[in-house]
Amino acid sequence: MVEVILLERVEKLGQMGQTVKVRPGFARNFLLPQKKALRATKANMAVFEKQRVQLEAQNLTRKSEAEQVAKKLDGLKVVLIRQAGESGQLYGSVSGRDIATAVTDAGFSVTRGQIVLETTIKTLGLHKMRVVLHPEVSVAITVNVAQSAEEAEMQAKGVDPIRAAAEEVLGGDDDAQPEAPAEEAAPTA
Repeated sequence: MVEVILLERVEKLGQMGQTVKVRPGFARNFLLPQKKALRATKANMAVFEKQRVQLEAQNLTRKSEAEQVAKKLDGLKVVLIRQAGESGQLYGSVSGRDIATAVTDAGFSVTRGQIVLETTIKTLGLHKMRVVLHPEVSVAITVNVAQSAEEAEMQAKGVDPIRAAAEEVLGGDDDAQPEAPAEEAAPTA
């Protein structure tokens, strides 16, 4: 384990200024190159203490900017048109990059690293996503994955287009009773 000093809040790890123990690969491949942490040496501790006020001020300005964007972005709904099979299973999946592009097209500048995919999107429908604008600020958006713009509108209204299409093919008249077979006349002797 390697000790590092966090330069910003890292989710599920700690707050700015904390000294935490992490695995060497996590420190070497993520925290240090992204400038989210420094190795916990005496020299780095002194450098951090000198820069602490400046880092906290920068963090506050970035956080306030992120909160302003979050107010506008919260509840955003984006539509992604994808090909899918009859059961609603996508040919492929929707990636964080696809969602980031759709959000950027909607007028907000986000990167694929800011999109949190808890599970992969491999089906048509409405999916809730989280966008992390700052380590302390995140918002929820809705991703509407559909085969066409018409289907996207139906899904937004709460109608399942696959079920609606199936009912249309079957006739959609569930109240109609099947005709009873004609009874054969008994032979009269």
